[in-house]
Amino acid sequence: QVQLVESGGGLVLAGGSLRLSCAASGRTFSSYSMGWFRQAPGQEREFVASINWGGGSTYYADSVKGRFTISRDNAKNTVYLQVNSLKPEDTAVYYCAASALYYGSRWSGYDTWGQGTQVTVSS
Repeated sequence: QVQLVESGGGLVLAGGSLRLSCAASGRTFSSYSMGWFRQAPGQEREFVASINWGGGSTYYADSVKGRFTISRDNAKNTVYLQVNSLKPEDTAVYYCAASALYYGSRWSGYDTWGQGTQVTVSS
């Protein structure tokens, strides 16, 4: 099983960009599909994007299509989320998650989670 650590969050003005990273421990990272989710205060955890084990297939929430890009580097055991054209409504804690069996938008399909990284977008 992998362990996940996110980084790259911060405070940014609307319209700005960040690159979030999720570093995984373990030698089996390349066998896991990966997802990014976010949770704003008082709201449910929301799917953002996912990528299959090889990186050849990606899936996005409608709210982030065209602005966010998920990618992975299996040689570095890392998955990335490039977030562009940020809006105040993108403010949330962003979590990465891993699944050996599932690649999709349901948070319950993922069995390993990181601790999250805060993204705050000011207007």
